[in-house]
Amino acid sequence: MRQAYLVTGAAGFIGFHTVQRLLAEGHRVVGIDNLNDYYDPKLKTDRLALLEGRDGFRFQRLDLCDRAGMEALFADSVREGGFGTVVHLAAQAGVRHSLTHPHSYVESNVTGFMNLLEGCRHQSVGHLLFASTSSVYGMNRTTPYSEAHGTDHPLTIYSATKKASEAMAHAYAHLFRIPCTGVRFFTVYGPWGRPDMAYYTFARRILAGEPIQVYGEGSPSRDFTYVDDIVDGIVEAARRPPQADPTWDARHPDPGTSAAPWRILNIGATRKVNLMAFIEALEGALGVGALMEMVPMQPGDVLETHADASRLSELTGYTPKVSMEEGVKRFVDWYRSYHATGTDRSGEGSPPSRTADQP
Repeated sequence: MRQAYLVTGAAGFIGFHTVQRLLAEGHRVVGIDNLNDYYDPKLKTDRLALLEGRDGFRFQRLDLCDRAGMEALFADSVREGGFGTVVHLAAQAGVRHSLTHPHSYVESNVTGFMNLLEGCRHQSVGHLLFASTSSVYGMNRTTPYSEAHGTDHPLTIYSATKKASEAMAHAYAHLFRIPCTGVRFFTVYGPWGRPDMAYYTFARRILAGEPIQVYGEGSPSRDFTYVDDIVDGIVEAARRPPQADPTWDARHPDPGTSAAPWRILNIGATRKVNLMAFIEALEGALGVGALMEMVPMQPGDVLETHADASRLSELTGYTPKVSMEEGVKRFVDWYRSYHATGTDRSGEGSPPSRTADQP
């Protein structure tokens, strides 16, 4: 059924892929993005160039923190029938960046989200699906992470702001009966990804013959999730607005559900992969060995992430489809095509040593 969607962060990594999927399904999409320079805006404009001109898509450059602009966006949408579903993927991302630029996270992920919630409230949006993160599990060491686990001990400002957005959405679901779904992403990777992510930096440095920094001396593991699997979860969950859970017990509360029309869902590959195994897959796809500099864990990092996505599976039939090896290959194929670099040196001679010389 053809719907009208608002997708925030439409020029971002996950937002771009989500808009592509919605357009392919015949929906109308209004996309917004502020095109900031957290990373090279050219990548964002190149993504956007593949969307603009497509039937059913309209883009507006807009910052979530622009309160008047957000109010006008929702007011204008009413004249066209309003947004049936809002998919909120815009955020100030990056765990390490939040250590040095905390104010930008509060502005985007809290103040900006408030402006979006107010727009949804006044337009009576049918469903708000918003991005959260596996980082909210913080100090929790029980894996796989479940939505039933507590998330009261975040380790970074980034994760604290995403935890705040989950709480804010719950308040609006309770007060104004706006159906809200928070989706917690687990280490998303793939074509058109963010250059600040480790796998992207690894590819660039490996092809340049430069050492890569391996945090935690290679011991961490992550639930690496290919972007198409993430989009599967987003789109299928977006089709199913939550309802109040009549069995929810305030004396023994489930943190992932509520007596309000609100829920939390994990979206992950449901497997944990050691960082060294991921690097080996990247080396194999690139055809080049990596020089490695082993460094300690960074503040805010966790030793492992691992998703329990059974609630999403029960709701939508979600099953991750892309293996790590296939996902890495697809990323490398796109990387070579987009950057047109490194292809000549990748097959030269034998791979270099996989350990960088230490001073």
